[in-house]
Amino acid sequence: MFSPEGPSLRELAVQALSSVERGYDLLAPKFDHTPFRTPDEVLDAVGSALRRTGPFDTGLDLCCGTGAGVAVLRRVCRERVTGVDFSAGMLDVARDRIRSQGPPVSWVRADARALPFAPAFDLVVSFGAFGHFLPRELPGLFAQVRSVLRPGGCFAFPLVAPPRPGSPGYWTLLGFDTVMRVRNALWRPEFVMYYRTFRLGDVRRELAVAGFGVELQPLPEFGRRPDGSPRVRLVIARPADTAEGVFSRAGSSADRR
Repeated sequence: MFSPEGPSLRELAVQALSSVERGYDLLAPKFDHTPFRTPDEVLDAVGSALRRTGPFDTGLDLCCGTGAGVAVLRRVCRERVTGVDFSAGMLDVARDRIRSQGPPVSWVRADARALPFAPAFDLVVSFGAFGHFLPRELPGLFAQVRSVLRPGGCFAFPLVAPPRPGSPGYWTLLGFDTVMRVRNALWRPEFVMYYRTFRLGDVRRELAVAGFGVELQPLPEFGRRPDGSPRVRLVIARPADTAEGVFSRAGSSADRR
């Protein structure tokens, strides 16, 4: 799972016994060589879908880490892009990593639960960060995202279908979450990182509570499961006062095809 350039077991253990912020500060130099980074295949598929959804002028990568999502935004946004994260170490790596051509990038250290922005963005994305938020925090998190969107803007993120109960992937995620819960019951500060708490039904409900309308787009690059459902979806959420018109026009276009 880890390349030779990735963290050692000792480094992972130190990270796991730290706070989330401190843990990522420590992991940052080697983060891109771990399985925690969003795979390029997912980033590219989301970028392709967003190019079909746009155009966008300004974009925000929520919990940007080392900047993989910022690189996607620079391909689909025309004016400027911002990455926000609460780990100074991750932002330092991102500043050094993202140097290719594209719109200018700003890096901001802040907590996603208290974003320091006015409504300035046409697009907000996030990749692989939601396991760091407890279910009770989602309404506030989604409300923060809504507060920084311009009229007509959207919030987009990929959502992988959960592994089939009883499969190796199911037991792997269950085991990881169980270990994390035991760790947090016995050790402080907490390290919130759970893979099984961000479920589609809950996400749709909490987005609606925050004032979003939701569209689900299958990402065809990843195919479908045996039951016919997509393996990976792109969730596109728009403030409810604009979502109805946008989604109804998209539906009408689809009907004509």
